[in-house]
Amino acid sequence: STIARNVAIYAVPVMIAIIFHEVAHGWVAEKFGDSTARRAGRITLNPISHIDPIGTVLLPLVLIAMGSKILFGWAKPVPVNFAALRNPKRDMIWVSLAGPGTNFTLGLISALLIKLIIIFEPNAIILANKDVSPEVLRQMGVAVSVLVPIVLMLIASIYINCVLMVLNLIPVPPLDGGRVLVGLLPEELAYRYSKVEPFGILIVVLLVFMLPLSQQVFHAVISIFANFFFFIAAI
Repeated sequence: STIARNVAIYAVPVMIAIIFHEVAHGWVAEKFGDSTARRAGRITLNPISHIDPIGTVLLPLVLIAMGSKILFGWAKPVPVNFAALRNPKRDMIWVSLAGPGTNFTLGLISALLIKLIIIFEPNAIILANKDVSPEVLRQMGVAVSVLVPIVLMLIASIYINCVLMVLNLIPVPPLDGGRVLVGLLPEELAYRYSKVEPFGILIVVLLVFMLPLSQQVFHAVISIFANFFFFIAAI
């Protein structure tokens, strides 16, 4: 079925995008003096350590089943003690940027891998853009039948990482963009703005899902990054 096919294509890219995002926060925090994530066993690529039943499994599955244009989720947040950083206000910026920066890197790697596949097996990208049955793929040979699903997962990876990157850069705490803004603002303003955090997720849901203008901006920014990666991939 279409749902089963979409789950098969999106499951691995979603998991990688979410887990690498969180691990990056913990890894950079450790470099700046906070070993909280390391002590909690969270600087690991073992998915079991990061899976949030709702954010990593249920929500992405529901969105895939609904055919949603926006696919996102979250892992259990990696614990960071900002007070333990060597320069809390400045270092918070780098720790926060580590997640979206990792999503950008994953999008770029996905694009470069697609480009590499096109060079060695151009039929894979042609067939990936068509709804071809597994039987037809098998007739095209082992290389094509293996590479087409990989290309589809890499294309999904570009979209997923663009969504996660742009979503997390919205300058509302507790999102990464909000923490970056708190780190950049003068002390008094930063303290006041940080008070928004308890209402942050509600504000983001309103911006991304309910207000048409901000929805359009959100989709436009995602498209800019996605088109950049597809340009690199030459598709």
